[in-house]
Amino acid sequence: MAEILFVMTGADHWTLADGTRHPTGFWAEEAVTPYEVFTRAGHRVTVATPGGVVPTVDRASLAPGANGGQEGADRIAAGLAAFEELRHPIALEDADPDAYAAVFYPGGHGPMEDLAVNPDSGRLLARALASGRPLGVVCHAPASLLAATTGDGGNVFSGYRLTGFTNAEETQAGLAERAAWLLQDRLVAIGADFREGEPWAPFVVTDRNLLTGQNPASSGPLAEELLSRLAA
Repeated sequence: MAEILFVMTGADHWTLADGTRHPTGFWAEEAVTPYEVFTRAGHRVTVATPGGVVPTVDRASLAPGANGGQEGADRIAAGLAAFEELRHPIALEDADPDAYAAVFYPGGHGPMEDLAVNPDSGRLLARALASGRPLGVVCHAPASLLAATTGDGGNVFSGYRLTGFTNAEETQAGLAERAAWLLQDRLVAIGADFREGEPWAPFVVTDRNLLTGQNPASSGPLAEELLSRLAA
């Protein structure tokens, strides 16, 4: 049995280009599905957020339309209710990645607001990457990689193959024109080798111990890949 650290956003909004606040948080499927994959395999999960705040779920991620219908929405709602660790997070500032067998970052627009500029998260990511242990990051959570800077102004993920929520998907979701910045653009700007699959289809990219998923549909396959690394 392994201990897995879930690092999650503490934000409940995403500030758009005009200064308005778009309600958000974490995307339910991207937390629930990996949690179920890991716990069914006998592993334990600890949740960490900035300041130890209880993370906010993006209400849009609970809608039937976001979950393939009412049955899917009911399954995600039940999974959230069973995810007791969500209600008792530790402070990200106190999290030691060396105490865990793997680190996982669920997405949602929330990480664009806080984890993208959080130095504690950036240092944790750099340590997790250097450790060689599995590091999984999905959808908008690769925004957190932007904070993993080096002393000379570079980024520890420069040169890594990875993916995340694409410009095409943000456009189709209706928020690209209102965003202050787009995730794909920023990841390319730090020197990452960004790979793009079909919009909304499962797509996972691995490079050394970094495992990334493009969108909500990628969260399950990403979790399974991380699980296989733990079993190796």
